[in-house]
Formats: sequence, structure tokens, C-alpha cells
Amino acid sequence: MTAVVQDRYSPAPEGLFRVAQIDRPTIGDGEVLVRVHAASVDRGTWHIMAGLPYPLRLAGFGVRRPKYANPGRSLAGTVEAVGPGATGFAPGDDVYGTCNASFAEYATVRTDHLAPKPANLTYEQAAAAPISAVTALQGLRDRGRVRPGHKVLIIGASGGVGTFAVQIAKAFGAEVTGVCSTSKVDLVRGLGADHVIDYTAEDADDGQRYDVVLDTGGHRSLRRLRRAVTPRGTLVIVGSETDGRWLGGFDRTIRAMLLSPFVGQTLAPLASSENAADLILLTGLIESGQVAPVVDRTYPLDEAAAAIRRILNGKVRGKLVVSVSPSGMQTPPPGSTP
Repeated sequence: MTAVVQDRYSPAPEGLFRVAQIDRPTIGDGEVLVRVHAASVDRGTWHIMAGLPYPLRLAGFGVRRPKYANPGRSLAGTVEAVGPGATGFAPGDDVYGTCNASFAEYATVRTDHLAPKPANLTYEQAAAAPISAVTALQGLRDRGRVRPGHKVLIIGASGGVGTFAVQIAKAFGAEVTGVCSTSKVDLVRGLGADHVIDYTAEDADDGQRYDVVLDTGGHRSLRRLRRAVTPRGTLVIVGSETDGRWLGGFDRTIRAMLLSPFVGQTLAPLASSENAADLILLTGLIESGQVAPVVDRTYPLDEAAAAIRRILNGKVRGKLVVSVSPSGMQTPPPGSTP
């Protein structure tokens, strides 16, 4: 099969990837082989590619060199074959989910990380959802415990997680305020946000307090974030980006965990969990029209490095997608939202 191949770690994608012919992966117990039509790119893709921060390598991705041939982690495609002990899927089923090494024509996927593809999405749209949308769902539902009437602030509302979070919070009945840059205000408002804050404006700090603050980007101080949370509210920290090679912004997460027991607010770092049940719930939200992926741009497989470079420049609106096979290029079904 054709696949992206990465032989070493590097923070720079240029010259790191090559497209090569390699063996198809072998199906294990409880797995299916999926013909990949599209895969998505996010900041986590870069971390796996770069092997940074260093503790990520100890988490199973390879200490000296990458364990997996490429950093792709999500996909949408068609089941090609079913392995022993795998139930619920058959060859020909359209699916989406998470796996390892999805920048390739074929990938093996555990059935508990897979779900039927939403019928109203193209493969490209569906590939944009598994990691970012599930992260947004778990941050709002499990950590934030968002309920109807809650005031929710989403920092990074125009990004991969943020665009899903705005829509999911609205589906939960919350009053949503999104934070983004000037050029993305219209996008966030179009997703259904009740209010939008341009963080580049002089009056970006609106002085409001929110029941739930979902922080999906940047590295704002805990003190500043807590000022936006009600005395008994919840701060959910999805991620933080710094140049640190050892902690990479995780130091703020550690401080939040240590401080949380001693304050009235709940400071809740999020480590999302990939699972089929949340994908199925997400499918319901998508097929009902309450949630739609935002795809900024689609790249062919041999330009995966360019997609990662665009992630690093901070100008992405929503998600970037890598189209793996020609059959992945579909016209959106009638009634779908591109």
C-alpha cells in the first residue's frame, strides 16, 4: 500500500515524511482493516511527529524513533476486512474513528475506537471529527458538566476542538461565548455562539464570569483564567502550547491539579478517552444537524507535511484533512453542512 513514512523524530515536517510502498498492516484480534479515504490533522499530530514533549515518547510512541510509520491518528473510510473477535462491522461498512498510522491507504482499527460514519458527511468531513469532537464532548459533558442555562466560555473557539465545542455547548442548551482572533469572528458567530470576543481587541477581557470555561489553546495563566470562572464554576484545560521540550505547557496542568482541592472552583485538566460510545453519540448530534465539522482545507497524501506546517502557523479555521484515496473526494450529501 501507499503510505507516509517517518523514520525519525523532528519538529519540522519539511523533509521528514516520504511517501512509499509498504506492507499492509496485519489485522489483530478485535480489529478491522479499513481502507482509508481521509484522515485529519491537529496539533496532536505534530506532537507525535516531533516526539515532543519528551514524556510522550515514554507513553508508547517510541523512545529513540517513532514506533508508528506515520503520525496519523484519525480516519474515515470503508471496512475492507474483519479480524478474529471483531463484531459489529462487515466489509463495505462506512466508518470513522481513531487508530495509529492513518496517513496510509489502509489502517487497522480496534472496534471499540470505531463507529458508523454519519450518513450526512463526506469522508473528509467525517475524518475531521473523531479526535477533536470527542475531546470537546468530553470536556463539556464529563469535566464541565454543562447544563441548559449555563454560561460557557470557549477559548480557541475557531480551532479544531473549539469549533466543535461551540456547537456541542449550544446543543446542551448553554449560552456560549467564543474567543478568537479578528479574522475568525464571523466563523464563530456562524457556528451559533451567542457572543464572540476578539482577543486582539483592547477590551478583550469582558469582565464576565462563566459557569464553565473551556480553554483549548494558548498558555494563559491560571490566575487570568480563574478570573473568568464563577466562584463555584469549572475551568477545563484541554491543552497548552509552549516551546518546552520536557513539559510543553503541562506545567500549568500540574499547577491546576495541585491547586484545585484548595479553591471553590473546579480546575479540571482533560485527558480525552477514545471510545466508540462517544463517537455514536456524536453521530447523533451530527445527523440531527446540531453539529457540523468545519474543514479549512484538504491536502493530498503526499502533502501531509504541508498540512502540519499550516497547523503550526496558527491560521487554521476548524480542521485540516488529508485525502488518502480518490474515492474519498465526495460531493457533500444533500442537506449536509460543509
